[in-house]
Order: sequence, then structure tokens, then C-alpha cells
Amino acid sequence: MRTSDFDFHLPPELIAQEPALPRGASRLLCLDRATGELSDEGFSALAGYLRAGDLLVVNDSRVIPARLMGSRASGGKVELFLTSREGEGVWKALVRASKKIRDGELITLDGEGSRAEVVGALGEGGYLVRLSGRDTPEELIKRLGRMPLPPYIRRQAPREEDKEWYQTVYADKEKAASVAAPTAGLHFSEAYLRELAAKGIERACITLHVGLGTFMPVRVEEVSQHRMHTESYEVSGEAALAVNRALAEGRRVVAVGTTATRVLEHAGASGLMEAGTGETALFITPGYRFRIVGALLTNFHLPRSTLFMLVSAFGGRELAARAYEHAVAQGYRFYSYGDAMFIY
Repeated sequence: MRTSDFDFHLPPELIAQEPALPRGASRLLCLDRATGELSDEGFSALAGYLRAGDLLVVNDSRVIPARLMGSRASGGKVELFLTSREGEGVWKALVRASKKIRDGELITLDGEGSRAEVVGALGEGGYLVRLSGRDTPEELIKRLGRMPLPPYIRRQAPREEDKEWYQTVYADKEKAASVAAPTAGLHFSEAYLRELAAKGIERACITLHVGLGTFMPVRVEEVSQHRMHTESYEVSGEAALAVNRALAEGRRVVAVGTTATRVLEHAGASGLMEAGTGETALFITPGYRFRIVGALLTNFHLPRSTLFMLVSAFGGRELAARAYEHAVAQGYRFYSYGDAMFIY
């Protein structure tokens, strides 16, 4: 397969810059894999496509406000984009400045008494930085950080509302480590989750901390040559038991998003879910045999992206391409703040 096989025309005006409000006001395109039928719905119609006994599996990782602004001793402005925690107060970060950053340089953050010390260069704009100040590093990030909106959201700066909009309602405060949201989950309100539970739909939480790799383009022509970035995950004993019980009873496992899909398939490679923590670089492309996931809720993704390749693997290449062509023609909103698609 070639990367160009997953290309499609996407008018820029279909890239959502803000979410549909309130949560759940988005549209939903439903694709029946058995018949190829496409149905245009509102997101609230998802309840009618789910059935009692379905197990909804969500990613409960929490997005950190990973963008920090500061200045050098010379007065030049600096932006830090934290990408992963490496130790107590130490983070990997992408650093944007007008001139090259030096090892040992101190950056004064836009907040009294807070700073970042550059403790090592990693290449390609990446550095190790140590955060310090009157707050703990976690409190410092929470107080000073801006939400790490994707580069295709072209607003000049994130707004205060993005701290709520770009976070799922079930994000676990103890699992704050993602630098991008598991966006399929952004459509769910607490009230809608209660409605689904009342219908007999179960829910299990797993964790995948979304890294910058989710935005990295596929730069090779042959799909098989692409290498995924690793991301850390966690599957609790309770979640593994819920998935395995659903499989044993012939109930459907419904993955909310590509991140949940990758964890389910990585930790369930044997056909049964295994509890534990680890890292995954699973790259799902057409031809992959799904062992756990029986239905998929996802947003609309970038042309030539690993996420669209995963959707094509689950829905079928021809059906996925036709669904995306339909979505463009019908004016669906794409990407993180956009509409949703349900493949069953």
C-alpha cells in the first residue's frame, strides 16, 4: 500500500475551529459494514445504534495545558510545548524561539517566580527542561499552561474555554499526561452517558497517553515503512475483566476513538485482554485482523494519516473512502472539534 492510497480532497473550510455546543450537538455519520449503507444522523442517535449489553470502552487520559510561554534573559519570547514527563519536574519539550536555545539556559515563564531550565538538547527542536517555582511542576503547568490545540486549529491562541472543550467529561485527574485529546470522547456529556447506562450499555475505562505522534505526518511513500511513535498505556484488572466477560458472552466491544482501539488491540493481541502497563506502537492498516473491537466511534481524520488508515482497516478501504467522500459532500466538520462517525 502507498500513502497516496489514503489521500482525499478536504476543503479547508470543513476543518472545525470550535466544537459544536453543547456537547453532543455534533453530527454523526453511521456506516454499516455489512451493507455499505450510510446514514446521516445527529450524535444523539448513537443510542439507537447501541444495544443493551454493549461495552463502551473509553480512553480516560487527561490532557495537560502543555503550552508554556516565557522569555529569555535577552527579552526574546519563547514557547515550550511539553510532550512527555521524564522525571520529577523534568519534561521533554519542543522549544520555539527566534534564536537557538543553549544548554543551561534559564527561561522565565509568564508567571511570577516560575522558570524552565534547559538541561539537554534532543535534536529536531526537542529539549529536556526542568520546571521550578513556588508551585509544584504540576501546579505550575495547570496555572500557566495553555491547552495544546492541534496545529490545524488556526486561532491565534487557545481560549480559556478550550480547557473545558478540549477535555472529555470522564478524563481522570490522576492520569494527566496527554498532549492531545482522545477526540471521539469529546461528544459525550455526563447526561448522555447516564442515558446510555440506563439503556444497559456498560462502560470501561482504559488509558493511552496521547503524544505528539498523533500529529506526525506519514512522510514515506510505502505505508509499511512508516514507524509509529510509542505511547504509554494502562489497562486495569477491572477493565480487562469487563472486556473479556463481554467477549465470552458474545457482547459487542465498542471502542470510543482510535486511541482506545489501539490499546484494546495491543493488550488483546492474544484474543483476550491482559491487564498491565506498557507502551504501544501498534500501527493498524488495511489487512489487520481485529481481535477485540466490534464497533468504532471516531472523528473524521486527516488525509494520508495513520488515523484514516486505521479507519480504513476497520471499515474497509473502499467503504471508508466512500464514507469520507460523502462526509465532504455533506459538509461534515473534520478533526478534533468536528463531527463523529460510527462504524458497526
